[in-house]
Amino acid sequence: MKFFRIQLLLLMILVFSTAVLRAGDDLSSFDDQVKRWAIECRTEVVDQFNLLLTSGQLSVPQLFDTFYIPIPKTDPQKFKTQYDDLSDGIVRPIVDKILGYNNRLVFVVIVDINGYLPTHNSRYSRPLTGNADENMKWNRTKRMFNDRTGLAAARNQKPYLLQRYSRDTGEIMSDLSVPIKIQNRHWGAVRIGYKQK
Repeated sequence: MKFFRIQLLLLMILVFSTAVLRAGDDLSSFDDQVKRWAIECRTEVVDQFNLLLTSGQLSVPQLFDTFYIPIPKTDPQKFKTQYDDLSDGIVRPIVDKILGYNNRLVFVVIVDINGYLPTHNSRYSRPLTGNADENMKWNRTKRMFNDRTGLAAARNQKPYLLQRYSRDTGEIMSDLSVPIKIQNRHWGAVRIGYKQK
């Protein structure tokens, strides 16, 4: 029972320690720069998805696919969709480029409205190994990030959402996201995670 109370207390601290800033709030100069990078990333990703749609390589129902097929023997569970292989080819170069803009950036990704991350940065898409800790750290692609911060980012439709939170490592982290719309439908978001200093 004591263990359960400690877990509940830790969860409450995590939930109430997330600060959310929305459009209209003051941003630091670096936050504002990250927002510009997120918009740049979104523009490039949307352009590439639209090219796939107009060329017939991808259909709108495929791009909005939420029938997540579990990838066997993965923990945490990974999933396939009808578009994730195409996403690997067109999205990864874009998010890797943006990630290289500044060493304070930890990740640059796209997620759908349910927090599904079809394509992660190259550094987090290393081959799976037999080591669970190594996989958790270095193979983070094709997973659901549907925690409170992840879903807030994925489902936000305002111009941007900035969340500051304490990671389980104790590190203060920022997560700035901008919504992605494809053919006037909300698909998800670009998320950029970065260090405060």
